[in-house]
Amino acid sequence: MTFSYLSTATAGGEMTSMILMLVLMGALMYFMIYRPQKKQQKRETEMRNSLEIGDEVTTIGGIIGRVVAMKDDTFVMETGSDRVKIRFRRTAIAAVNKLQMDNGEKK
Repeated sequence: MTFSYLSTATAGGEMTSMILMLVLMGALMYFMIYRPQKKQQKRETEMRNSLEIGDEVTTIGGIIGRVVAMKDDTFVMETGSDRVKIRFRRTAIAAVNKLQMDNGEKK
């Protein structure tokens, strides 16, 4: 009788430790994978929503140019000195360099 009680107590302890390990692994995956990915997506969305005419843009394909027109989910970019205009979706933006408006004042 004593032997069966000890074996069930040990099995219950192993089960508890296994559940605890699964919870810890889930928390680790959340903090190392899911949360940073959500932060990165939020930063990219903010970058794309803050796009303005005149900003210099680099697309995911490596094309660099200035924004000359915008619609809902697309924008028109002018590239090079030959003034070629290409239309892209906002999701194609890899980086935005904001237009610096200086009024001649230096601090």
